[in-house]
Amino acid sequence: MLGELGIVVTTLGAAILAAFAQYQFKRSVPRFNFKAREVLMLFRNRKLMLGILVYFLGLVLYLYALGSGELSFVYPLFSSTFIFIALISFFALRERIGTARVAGLLLVLLGILFISSSYGA
Repeated sequence: MLGELGIVVTTLGAAILAAFAQYQFKRSVPRFNFKAREVLMLFRNRKLMLGILVYFLGLVLYLYALGSGELSFVYPLFSSTFIFIALISFFALRERIGTARVAGLLLVLLGILFISSSYGA
C-alpha cells in the first residue's frame, strides 16, 4: 500500500503518461478521415502503437493509485492530465493557449490543491 505521497506521485505519473499518450495519438492522426483503409493503416502506425502502450502503462499506475487511495482523491488528482496536455500542446505542438484556457487550467490546479489539502481530514 502506498502512503499519501506515494498516491500523489503515482497518480501524477499516470497523468503524465496519459498526457504523453494523447500527444502520440495526436501526432499519429494529423488528417484522419474514417475511411476503412485509413482505419486499418492506424494499426501500422508506430506513434499510435507507442501511444497505446504508454496509455496502458498509465492505466496500470492509475489503477495502483486507486487501489491505495480514495477514489474521491485520486480521480480529481488525475485531472492534472489537463494541465500536462496544455503544456505539451504549447511546447511540442506550438498550439496557442489563450487567457481563457490559462484561467481554466488555473481553476483545475486550484481544485486539485483544495481536494489534496482535504485528504485524510
